[in-house]
Amino acid sequence: MRQPSFQLIRTFAQPLLISAVLAAGTAFASTFPQKPVRIVVPFAPGGGTDLIARTLGQEMSKDLGQPVIIDNKPGAGTIIGTDAVAKAQPDGYTLVMASFAHAVNPSLQPKLPFANDKSFAPVILVGRGPNVLVVRPASPFKTVQDVLAAAKASPGKLTYASQGAGTSAHLGGEMFDNLAKVKTVHIPYRGAGPAMTDLMGGQVDMFFGTAAAVAPFVERGQLRAIAVTSAQPSAAFKGIPTIAESIPGYAVESWYGLYAPAGTPKDVIARLNAAAAKAARAPDFTRKVEQEGLAIAAGDPAELDAYVRGEEKRWARVVKENGIKAD
Repeated sequence: MRQPSFQLIRTFAQPLLISAVLAAGTAFASTFPQKPVRIVVPFAPGGGTDLIARTLGQEMSKDLGQPVIIDNKPGAGTIIGTDAVAKAQPDGYTLVMASFAHAVNPSLQPKLPFANDKSFAPVILVGRGPNVLVVRPASPFKTVQDVLAAAKASPGKLTYASQGAGTSAHLGGEMFDNLAKVKTVHIPYRGAGPAMTDLMGGQVDMFFGTAAAVAPFVERGQLRAIAVTSAQPSAAFKGIPTIAESIPGYAVESWYGLYAPAGTPKDVIARLNAAAAKAARAPDFTRKVEQEGLAIAAGDPAELDAYVRGEEKRWARVVKENGIKAD
C-alpha cells in the first residue's frame, strides 16, 4: 500500500491547525478574564491619572468578575511604566492608563524603548478635561496677571511643578512661558501627589495640575485655583477664568486612555472596551469625575487611536517650534 506523501498530509493538516488556533483564541476571549487584570499607572499614587485608574478599575471589576489591580510604576516621564506594558504578554491582563505624556514623549524623547503606533493596541479613550493653574492659599498670586507681573519683574525666579517631563503640567508651563514671553523654572516630580505636597509646603510657586488631581484640594481650601487651561471656561470650576483671557491662544487639555500591548487578541480588546465603557458611564464614576472637569468619551478603540494621533501631531509642532526639551 502506498504511504500518503508529506505534501498530502500538509495539505489536509494545515487548515485543521489554523481552525484549531482560531477556535482556541475565540474560546480564550469568551472566558476572559480568568484572573485579575492589572492597570499600570506610570505615576506615583495620589495624582489625577492614579485617581481615574482606581475609580475606573473599581467599576470595571464589577463587569469583568475579577479584581482590577492598580500598579504604580513612576519614573522617566512615564516611560518606565509604559515600557513595562509594551513588553508585557499580549493577553489582556496588563494595561496602561496613558495620558498626555503618551502623545508628547515621541517628540521629547528621541530614543523611546517603544513605538506608540507599533507597541500598543488602543482600548478606550476614557475622557478629556482641562488643567488648572493652582497656588497655595498664602500665595500673593490671585490672577494670571499677578503671575505675569512677577515673572516679568524677576525672570527665572518663579517655579512651577509638574508630575514629570512631558506631562500636561510641564507643557502647560512651557506654553505659558513661550506665549507670554516670560521665563519660569520647571521642577519635575514623579507624580502629582509629590508635586502638590511641595506646592502646599511652599517649595514651588505654582502647578498646572490636571483637574482630577487638584479639584479635591481646591474644594478643601488647600489650594487656590487661578485659571483653567482650556480654551473655554470649565463648568466644574465656575467663576474661574481661562489663561487664554490673559494669554491669547493658550490651550492645554488632559486626557486618559487605556492601552494593551500590541498583539492582544481583538476579541479580548473588545471585552475590555465594553467593560471600560460601561464603567465610564456608571453613575458613581461619572458623578465623581465630571465634577472635576472630565468629559466622558468612552467610545471604541478607534476613537482613542485617532485622538492620540492628532495630539501627537499637534504637540510635535509645538515642541519643535519652541525648542522644548525634556528635563
